[in-house]
Amino acid sequence: MQVLGKCCNFAAAQKNTSMELPNDPMMLLSVINMKLRDAYPSLDALCEDMDIDKAELVGKLAQAGFEYNPDANKFW
Repeated sequence: MQVLGKCCNFAAAQKNTSMELPNDPMMLLSVINMKLRDAYPSLDALCEDMDIDKAELVGKLAQAGFEYNPDANKFW
């Protein structure tokens, strides 16, 4: 599995729509938090549905100074 440059399905209602995740950490943060807010109850659900390596995603955002808060269901 790969986080960056991966075409992914991102919401149950939009299974036929795919997109490429951004390489820029700030843009990646924005996209992931938007998806968590709008379509996924947890980071695990997002990663499973989008076929994203959770450890790689968390690591990439951690390098930029962000961590996932499961209670808020977002990175900050």
